[in-house]
Amino acid sequence: MPLNNPILDATLNNINLKEVKKEMGPPNWVRAIVDLDHVRGTIICQESGKINDNHCHSYDEWWIILEGEIDWIIEGREDSPVHAKAGDFVFVPALTYHHIFPKGGKPSIRLGISFPGQGHLHERPERKLKISAE
Repeated sequence: MPLNNPILDATLNNINLKEVKKEMGPPNWVRAIVDLDHVRGTIICQESGKINDNHCHSYDEWWIILEGEIDWIIEGREDSPVHAKAGDFVFVPALTYHHIFPKGGKPSIRLGISFPGQGHLHERPERKLKISAE
């Protein structure tokens, strides 16, 4: 059954990963599930071997791996990649370059938690994003 409202909000408090996978089909795909002014949650499904570009953000970013295995090459730790599998959390601080490598011969799915409105940056910003809450 397709989801009537694809973004979690005050009227939709639950989304099921199995339903999202059915709706989106085979990898590769990206699907926002939370998109507010202060936080974005995105499900990312990638085939093993499909590599993200080397990039950074002006904000801290973190993920939970829901399925599969992924290696993160994180600036300053290039000789020691972070190997994550289902159930693991990965954190990359703001202004830190990182490169994501899905592994293991089958698709990986991760939930990324980030700040909305900014994509991958290929030049390091001068400072972290300044966030104020009222």
